[in-house]
Amino acid sequence: MSDIEDDVLDESAGGQSGEARDSYALDDTLLGKLRAAVDIGDPAAIDALITPLHPADIADLLEQVSAPVREAWLKLWPSNIDGAVLSELYGDLREEVIGLLPDTVLTDAVRDLDSDDVVDLVEDLEDDQQVAILDFLHPTERAAVEQALSYPEDSAGRLMQREVVAAPEHWTVGEAIDYMRAHKRELPEQFYHLILTDPRMKPTGYVTLGRIMSSARKTPLTDLVEDSFRAIPATQHEDEVAYAFNQYHLISAPVVDDDGRLVGIITIDDAMIVLDEANEEDILRLAGVDGESSLNDRVIDTTKRRFPWLFVNLITAILASLVISQFEEAIAQIVALAVLMPIVASMGGNAGTQSLTVAVRALATKDLTRSNLMRVVMREAGVGLINGAVFAVVMGVIGLAWFGSAMLGVVIAVAMVINLLVAGLAGILVPVVLDRLKVDPALASGAFVTTVTDVVGFFAFLGLAVLLLL
Repeated sequence: MSDIEDDVLDESAGGQSGEARDSYALDDTLLGKLRAAVDIGDPAAIDALITPLHPADIADLLEQVSAPVREAWLKLWPSNIDGAVLSELYGDLREEVIGLLPDTVLTDAVRDLDSDDVVDLVEDLEDDQQVAILDFLHPTERAAVEQALSYPEDSAGRLMQREVVAAPEHWTVGEAIDYMRAHKRELPEQFYHLILTDPRMKPTGYVTLGRIMSSARKTPLTDLVEDSFRAIPATQHEDEVAYAFNQYHLISAPVVDDDGRLVGIITIDDAMIVLDEANEEDILRLAGVDGESSLNDRVIDTTKRRFPWLFVNLITAILASLVISQFEEAIAQIVALAVLMPIVASMGGNAGTQSLTVAVRALATKDLTRSNLMRVVMREAGVGLINGAVFAVVMGVIGLAWFGSAMLGVVIAVAMVINLLVAGLAGILVPVVLDRLKVDPALASGAFVTTVTDVVGFFAFLGLAVLLLL
């Protein structure tokens, strides 16, 4: 047994150590041990390191190592990369890993997955890789996956799994239990509800497995249906699906076609992945970064994704500079203006970002609507005025103490109130307007709000200075 294997056996399962930074963090030394095992070409040591890990942790390791190490690792230890690991990978990294796996390994990995996971696996791949994976499937499974791929991208039809446990609505608990036992090989590995359907295969309700198992055999299933039942159209956008799961506390939900017939089911794990991805995209887009960016992107790809909004920011910065250029003589006469004006713009930008973040999140969760928009706008205006007044006093005192000019203190104080008020209003109104124009507020709002606060801040401060000091 190698030294690496000895080290692994001395640690707890999952690669965790008592000194890990948190309960679920991988052991900091695991990556180094993996690199060492790969360098010496020791498959047994790699197996000892990786086998105890959860598929999500294996996927994290695949992401954290460099491309050469990843390629060498997969050549030495390909057979244990299964469908669960591939499901945890995203984007270009998934394509790269699939390209490195032998066909036999890839075949077994794909056949272990439910139809929704296969769809998620192949939908973003290149055509040749997509066809290769579909060829590994049983004809029935392939037909199910191809039908799911026929639905619009980011729709419920892409998200659903075809494996559904359904029963006629007139059945009893005993009939349902007997059916599930008789067809146990055909049931999904995990499911939470038994879907009830009418003679036309339209879902009419669902019953949790817990209520089935705790009820008498003669109990009609219709007596046990859940109030949370929602049928989701196959063409509904996945963001709406995730919202429904979060809003109505769903565990699973049937998916129906245009005629209302049952075609699949969506479970909470898939809905929460969508919700998590949406939140992640919003965070990235607020910084002007493409929502599909990852740490494994190539330099040129990352550059292309970031360039457009950096260019927009350049244009807005030039616009703010044009405002400053209109007051060159005033700045030349009173040097203190050049010292203090970045403070006004910076405070406005930060206040605008605070309001903007709240607004974008409220729009995503549908908490900000037409009915409460005015109330929220008035609230942000009030917050802007109060914060502006407080910081106006602070900056007024600083202006007087720093430059010995009471009037300069008044100028920056008034400019601070104006800019923080405008920042609060812009932070709410800009994302709302963009949302009404069908433009992603998370991606576009930041540049516009920053422009407003910079232009208003500079203009208010320098304009007041010209009026009151010269």
